[in-house]
Amino acid sequence: MKLSNRGRYAVMAMADLARMNTNQPISLSEISLRQGISISFLEQIFLKLKRNNIVKSTRGIKGGYILVKNPKQIKLSEIFLALDENVKTIGCEKHSKKGCNGRSAKCITHNLWDELDIHINTFFEKKTSFFRLSSERFPKLNIFLG
Repeated sequence: MKLSNRGRYAVMAMADLARMNTNQPISLSEISLRQGISISFLEQIFLKLKRNNIVKSTRGIKGGYILVKNPKQIKLSEIFLALDENVKTIGCEKHSKKGCNGRSAKCITHNLWDELDIHINTFFEKKTSFFRLSSERFPKLNIFLG
Protein backbone atom coordinates (compact mmCIF):
# COMPACT_ATOMS: atom_id res chain seq x y z
CA MET A 1 0.00 0.00 0.00
CA LYS A 2 1.33 3.37 -0.96
CA LEU A 3 -0.06 6.86 -1.20
CA SER A 4 1.16 8.53 -4.38
CA ASN A 5 3.23 11.70 -4.44
CA ARG A 6 0.25 13.46 -6.01
CA GLY A 7 -1.90 12.59 -2.99
CA ARG A 8 0.76 13.56 -0.46
CA TYR A 9 1.56 16.82 -2.25
CA ALA A 10 -2.12 17.71 -2.53
CA VAL A 11 -2.52 17.35 1.23
CA MET A 12 0.63 19.42 1.80
CA ALA A 13 -0.63 22.17 -0.52
CA MET A 14 -4.07 22.18 1.10
CA ALA A 15 -2.47 22.38 4.55
CA ASP A 16 -0.41 25.32 3.30
CA LEU A 17 -3.57 27.12 2.15
CA ALA A 18 -5.24 26.37 5.47
CA ARG A 19 -2.21 27.53 7.42
CA MET A 20 -2.14 30.85 5.60
CA ASN A 21 -5.91 31.08 6.25
CA THR A 22 -6.45 34.37 4.47
CA ASN A 23 -9.27 35.59 2.28
CA GLN A 24 -6.64 36.61 -0.24
CA PRO A 25 -5.68 34.20 -3.02
CA ILE A 26 -2.42 32.33 -2.56
CA SER A 27 -0.37 31.75 -5.71
CA LEU A 28 0.97 28.35 -6.64
CA SER A 29 4.46 29.85 -6.76
CA GLU A 30 4.16 30.77 -3.06
CA ILE A 31 3.02 27.26 -2.19
CA SER A 32 5.79 25.84 -4.38
CA LEU A 33 8.45 27.85 -2.55
CA ARG A 34 7.20 26.94 0.92
CA GLN A 35 6.53 23.25 0.25
CA GLY A 36 9.18 22.39 -2.35
CA ILE A 37 6.65 21.12 -4.90
CA SER A 38 7.05 21.97 -8.59
CA ILE A 39 4.60 24.50 -9.98
CA SER A 40 3.67 22.22 -12.89
CA PHE A 41 2.74 19.44 -10.44
CA LEU A 42 0.73 21.90 -8.34
CA GLU A 43 -1.10 23.07 -11.47
CA GLN A 44 -2.23 19.50 -12.18
CA ILE A 45 -3.33 19.02 -8.57
CA PHE A 46 -5.19 22.32 -8.28
CA LEU A 47 -6.99 21.81 -11.57
CA LYS A 48 -8.58 18.68 -10.09
CA LEU A 49 -9.24 20.33 -6.72
CA LYS A 50 -10.94 23.22 -8.51
CA ARG A 51 -13.08 20.89 -10.65
CA ASN A 52 -14.25 19.22 -7.45
CA ASN A 53 -15.11 22.53 -5.77
CA ILE A 54 -12.48 22.27 -3.03
CA VAL A 55 -10.63 25.44 -4.08
CA LYS A 56 -11.49 28.37 -6.29
CA SER A 57 -9.15 30.49 -8.33
CA THR A 58 -8.70 34.14 -9.08
CA ARG A 59 -6.82 35.38 -12.14
CA GLY A 60 -4.47 38.31 -12.38
CA ILE A 61 -1.35 39.64 -10.70
CA LYS A 62 -2.77 39.04 -7.23
CA GLY A 63 -4.47 35.84 -8.32
CA GLY A 64 -4.18 32.41 -6.83
CA TYR A 65 -6.31 29.93 -4.93
CA ILE A 66 -8.46 30.01 -1.83
CA LEU A 67 -10.34 27.27 -0.05
CA VAL A 68 -14.04 27.03 -0.86
CA LYS A 69 -14.91 25.75 2.62
CA ASN A 70 -13.64 26.32 6.10
CA PRO A 71 -10.49 24.18 6.54
CA LYS A 72 -12.13 22.39 9.47
CA GLN A 73 -14.75 21.00 7.09
CA ILE A 74 -12.40 19.53 4.51
CA LYS A 75 -11.85 15.79 4.79
CA LEU A 76 -8.74 14.07 3.52
CA SER A 77 -11.02 11.67 1.68
CA GLU A 78 -12.43 14.59 -0.35
CA ILE A 79 -8.95 15.50 -1.53
CA PHE A 80 -8.10 11.94 -2.50
CA LEU A 81 -11.44 11.52 -4.26
CA ALA A 82 -10.87 14.73 -6.24
CA LEU A 83 -7.49 13.39 -7.41
CA ASP A 84 -8.85 9.93 -8.21
CA GLU A 85 -6.51 8.56 -5.56
CA ASN A 86 -7.39 5.15 -4.25
CA VAL A 87 -5.58 3.85 -1.21
CA LYS A 88 -5.87 0.08 -1.50
CA THR A 89 -4.33 -2.58 0.67
CA ILE A 90 -5.78 -5.53 -1.21
CA GLY A 91 -4.59 -6.72 -4.60
CA CYS A 92 -7.97 -7.85 -5.87
CA GLU A 93 -11.26 -6.12 -6.45
CA LYS A 94 -13.04 -5.97 -3.13
CA HIS A 95 -16.31 -7.58 -4.24
CA SER A 96 -14.91 -9.83 -6.94
CA LYS A 97 -15.13 -13.59 -6.61
CA LYS A 98 -11.67 -13.91 -8.12
CA GLY A 99 -8.75 -13.55 -5.72
CA CYS A 100 -5.65 -11.37 -5.92
CA ASN A 101 -3.47 -14.42 -6.47
CA GLY A 102 -5.18 -15.21 -9.79
CA ARG A 103 -7.13 -18.10 -8.36
CA SER A 104 -10.82 -18.39 -7.84
CA ALA A 105 -10.50 -18.13 -4.05
CA LYS A 106 -9.34 -15.17 -2.00
CA CYS A 107 -5.86 -15.42 -0.52
CA ILE A 108 -5.61 -16.49 3.11
CA THR A 109 -4.75 -12.95 4.29
CA HIS A 110 -7.48 -11.21 2.27
CA ASN A 111 -9.65 -10.42 5.30
CA LEU A 112 -6.68 -8.92 7.16
CA TRP A 113 -5.87 -6.55 4.28
CA ASP A 114 -9.53 -5.78 3.74
CA GLU A 115 -9.90 -4.78 7.40
CA LEU A 116 -6.82 -2.55 7.14
CA ASP A 117 -8.26 -0.96 3.97
CA ILE A 118 -11.50 -0.14 5.81
CA HIS A 119 -9.56 1.30 8.78
CA ILE A 120 -7.39 3.55 6.59
CA ASN A 121 -10.26 4.85 4.49
CA THR A 122 -12.39 5.46 7.59
CA PHE A 123 -9.49 7.49 9.02
CA PHE A 124 -9.34 9.62 5.85
CA GLU A 125 -13.12 10.08 5.93
CA LYS A 126 -13.11 11.27 9.55
CA LYS A 127 -9.94 13.34 9.45
CA THR A 128 -11.08 16.95 9.21
CA SER A 129 -9.12 18.43 12.10
CA PHE A 130 -5.86 17.98 10.16
CA PHE A 131 -6.13 21.43 8.62
CA ARG A 132 -7.13 23.04 11.90
CA LEU A 133 -4.12 21.46 13.59
CA SER A 134 -1.91 22.58 10.75
CA SER A 135 -2.93 26.21 11.16
CA GLU A 136 -2.52 26.07 14.96
CA ARG A 137 0.81 24.30 14.92
CA PHE A 138 2.41 26.57 12.34
CA PRO A 139 1.52 30.22 12.83
CA LYS A 140 1.21 32.46 9.82
CA LEU A 141 4.46 33.25 8.13
CA ASN A 142 5.35 36.79 7.19
CA ILE A 143 6.94 36.62 3.80
CA PHE A 144 8.53 39.74 2.42
CA LEU A 145 9.10 39.75 -1.30
CA GLY A 146 11.41 42.20 -2.86
